[in-house]
Amino acid sequence: METVHLAVVGAHLAGMPLHWQLTTRDARHIATTTTAPTYRLYAMADSVPPKPALIHDAGGSAIAVEVYELAIAAFGSFVAEVPAPLAIGTVTLADGSTVKGFVAEPRAIIGATDITALGGWRAYIAARA
Repeated sequence: METVHLAVVGAHLAGMPLHWQLTTRDARHIATTTTAPTYRLYAMADSVPPKPALIHDAGGSAIAVEVYELAIAAFGSFVAEVPAPLAIGTVTLADGSTVKGFVAEPRAIIGATDITALGGWRAYIAARA
């Protein structure tokens, strides 16, 4: 069976509100890691449920991610549900490998809060609690 590796960074992480979109597609967790240190993470304004925007930035930092493996058909149905300004692109991981993953259009950071210094979405959610 052909599969795709997908990095998730926010609302799709285990225990977060949209994780069910992975589990209902029989996604298999294969790694918890970080991106290469070339990304910025923003908490998008007015996003329900709250979601982050991952933007490539040479001056960025490593951001915590979970990597899942999905069958090609499951990946396709998942991508079809991703709402703008989020998108699925190619994300570079800490070890230099690349996987498909959540990225965002530049408009996603209008009114957003830069949370890069926290290192990931879980840390941001914990800081809000």
